[in-house]
Amino acid sequence: MFTGIIESLGELTSIETNGSNHTFWVTSPISNQLKPDQSVSHNGVCLTVEEVSPGKHRVTAIAETLQKTNLGNLKAGDLLNLERCMTMNGRIDGHIVQGHVDCTAICTRIIEKEGSWEFQFEYEQKFKSLLIEKGSVCINGTSLTVFNLTENSFQVAIIPFTYEHTNIHQLKLNDSVNIEFDMIGKYVNRIMERV
Repeated sequence: MFTGIIESLGELTSIETNGSNHTFWVTSPISNQLKPDQSVSHNGVCLTVEEVSPGKHRVTAIAETLQKTNLGNLKAGDLLNLERCMTMNGRIDGHIVQGHVDCTAICTRIIEKEGSWEFQFEYEQKFKSLLIEKGSVCINGTSLTVFNLTENSFQVAIIPFTYEHTNIHQLKLNDSVNIEFDMIGKYVNRIMERV
């Protein structure tokens, strides 16, 4: 479990293809604090640390993960949003996040607002019941608040701190992002489908 509050940016230094899997080496300020078998969110995707070397760590994304997320589009030099799993003795500053990506969305609009930014994303309409106005959504592992919700798009507002300390500052029009909808909302939606 994660909170969607990004701890660190990591740089993807190399990608190895092993069959249908991609193995990533990531350098980051938190890599030395990791240990094998630990869960870490990489752009909102929960991956298991396999190896730790000075200043870097290795994780692998299997074919299923590569198909359902934007990890298959990554290249060496890209920045990743990183978060270690939450501890149960502290505050949850974002919202409860599993690291299980539901879909990807496309960035369709970026507006600079004199010190803040608004980003618009389009997603498959079949997921429309999983978002609510002013509800939570996780984009590339970052907990954000939804507004201007339509049948197949929504916007989020980004404060300077989030812009500078996550990889959202690198987003361009038509870029793909990982989306995880609010877990509680998904359970409520599932229950209501059966009523």
